[in-house]
Amino acid sequence: MLKAGNAYHKYRVKRNCWPKVRGVAMNPVEHPHGGGNHQHIGHASTVRRDAPPGQKVGLIAARRTGRLRGQAAATASKADKA
Repeated sequence: MLKAGNAYHKYRVKRNCWPKVRGVAMNPVEHPHGGGNHQHIGHASTVRRDAPPGQKVGLIAARRTGRLRGQAAATASKADKA
């Protein structure tokens, strides 16, 4: 079983000393979500999984959930019957 070490306890309170500023509240030079005439991300909030580290901000590579619809559902149903 893992135990919280000294470093965890040392920085546990300290990491909450600074405000958590949202990316959409920043300027465009400070964050990929910054800028614009109102607070919106301005592009898809998910990023492809093989994107470089500097591009990965927020949700990374959303997983598809729910009922399959369209072409994917037809292909899946054919595979189930076979």
